[in-house]
Amino acid sequence: MDAFPEFMKNPANRIARSNQATPGVEGYVFDGADQSQMAFWTCTQTATSAEHVHEFDEYMLVVQGCYTLLIAEKRIPIKAGEEFLIPRGVRHRGEVVAGTRTVHVFGGHRADRERNL
Repeated sequence: MDAFPEFMKNPANRIARSNQATPGVEGYVFDGADQSQMAFWTCTQTATSAEHVHEFDEYMLVVQGCYTLLIAEKRIPIKAGEEFLIPRGVRHRGEVVAGTRTVHVFGGHRADRERNL
C-alpha cells in the first residue's frame, strides 16, 4: 500500500493546518475516551518539523518511508516497520522524506480538526 485507506481520511477528521508541525503533511486525528489521540500523517514533500514538546508521551510508528527524529541534536532514523516512544517533556523535531506515512499516538490532546468543511 502507498496510502492510508479512504475510510481513514474522512474530511471531518482532517487535522487543521495550524496544528501541523511539519510543512507539506496531511493528517487525520481520532480521539480516545481518555483524551488521548491517534493521528495518521502522510508527508507529501521532504521537510523538517519545528521543534516542539508535549506534556504527554508520544508513540510513533513509521508505516512507509523514513522519519528522522532529532532529540538533543542526536539523529534517530526510524524506518518503515520501526517504532519509537518520545517521553513527555522531551524537546524534539524531525526530518521526513516525501512519501513517508506515520501513525502517532499521544497520551493527551495534540491536534484540532479543521473547522471549514
